[in-house]
Amino acid sequence: MLTATARTRRGVGHTRRWAALVVLMLPVLLVAVDNTVLSFALPPISEALRPSGNQLLWIVDVYPLVLAGLLVPMGSLGDRIGRRRLLLVGGTGFTVVSAAAAFAPDAAWLIAARAGMGLFGAMLMPSTLSLIRNIFTDPTERRTAIAIWAAGFSGGAALGPIVGGFLLEHFFWGSVFLLAVPVMVPLLVLGPLLVPESRDPRPGPIDPLSILLVMLTMTPLVYGIKTFSTHGVGLESILAVLVSLAAGIAFVRRQLRGREPMLDVRLFANPVFSGAVSANLLSVFSLVGFLYFVSQHLQLVSGRSPMEAGFFLVPGLALTIMAGLAVVPIVRRVRPAYVVASGLLLNVAGFAVIGFAGPLGSDLGLIIAFMVLGAGIGAAETISNDLILSAVPAHKAGAASAISETAYETGAVLGTAVLGSILNAAYRAHVEIPAGVPGDAAESARETLGGAAQVSGGLPAELAGPLMDSARHAFDSGVAITSGIGVVLMLAATVIALRTLRSARS
Repeated sequence: MLTATARTRRGVGHTRRWAALVVLMLPVLLVAVDNTVLSFALPPISEALRPSGNQLLWIVDVYPLVLAGLLVPMGSLGDRIGRRRLLLVGGTGFTVVSAAAAFAPDAAWLIAARAGMGLFGAMLMPSTLSLIRNIFTDPTERRTAIAIWAAGFSGGAALGPIVGGFLLEHFFWGSVFLLAVPVMVPLLVLGPLLVPESRDPRPGPIDPLSILLVMLTMTPLVYGIKTFSTHGVGLESILAVLVSLAAGIAFVRRQLRGREPMLDVRLFANPVFSGAVSANLLSVFSLVGFLYFVSQHLQLVSGRSPMEAGFFLVPGLALTIMAGLAVVPIVRRVRPAYVVASGLLLNVAGFAVIGFAGPLGSDLGLIIAFMVLGAGIGAAETISNDLILSAVPAHKAGAASAISETAYETGAVLGTAVLGSILNAAYRAHVEIPAGVPGDAAESARETLGGAAQVSGGLPAELAGPLMDSARHAFDSGVAITSGIGVVLMLAATVIALRTLRSARS
């Protein structure tokens, strides 16, 4: 009698394969939307739950902290107990906890619920990509499926402001969490019917110490980066990074010495694997760094609503999807290294356009920049994810998927922290507060563009106008610096891709 893994290897019917992909896209879209929608719900959450400043930060930060720490352990767990099983457990938990978050009576409850969402979200993401790796055995079909999967991330990020804006204009703040229920119920119903089970046929034992070490590697790293982006270099951020570094070294040593490691770190000795992970991380870095800037520019500089700002990103989203699908037939004739490098060069061009469009306040220029950036990310992400998965045996797809997801999460945190910190520093260096603005209000306006916008709402027109003019120019003054850094990083990523991926074949 065939095992579930053996049945998967023999193939899944054509119609069922693509129907399974549709089902697997549901958690991808939901998690991507959830990454961006919360920022729009913070004002009504603050009004309803009255959190302290520290609690408000934890409402935002606890989800990515838990998620980053558990992605690799959950990917490895899926290889052992079954990826579909882990997906369905994660989907059930994410739905229940999201509903609990929607009706949180206080900030502490919401923080706990967000931590639970991070736990179950870590079960969802590696499972989807590793299941795709095992369902689609044909390389061309797999690349197409991965292109659609990658488009789901980009699409969800762009849809977040649109969906969030609509929900918050018509319903209470908890509706952004209740969104999980109608999205996840079809997964729980159709997943067992359409998605075949797959697992490692010879799984090793679960290693609690390795799980603890990888959590002590990723969680303090993400926390340290976030602390640096908020407060600058300090003892707290330095200690967090040092703990992360020490735990990471201990984790690698344990994996190298173990007979059945939780994660085969020798994968990184494969230049194709490590190069594809690097391209993945840097592509997401560029995307999230851009979104951090453009979301504030469109709303606080150009004065558009969250929904309008989201619609401005739709052309770039469409081009991301089209580019991801377009490279599938191209990579059969052109080496993957050249396709990935071309995508990264488009990212270079996108940042160059931002450098000109941002300081000029051109919304049209920003749309064009995002379209160029989207095309580059669609091309680079599709092929880099495919290379990550194809570089490992199918039965290790969960661990490889978890590494890809960890690169995504780390790139997202770095994009916000590094480019966001530079933008905020340029803002603080150039903003001029008009005389007559009260002390506390002046300090708040001096910190961020959002703070200036909030303060100006309570000032008379003769103070509010000059304050916002200065704040908008100060914010855009950092664009040339951040876009220049983006250009340099993407050029470096292009060189890395050309050198490390040259042995990869389509």
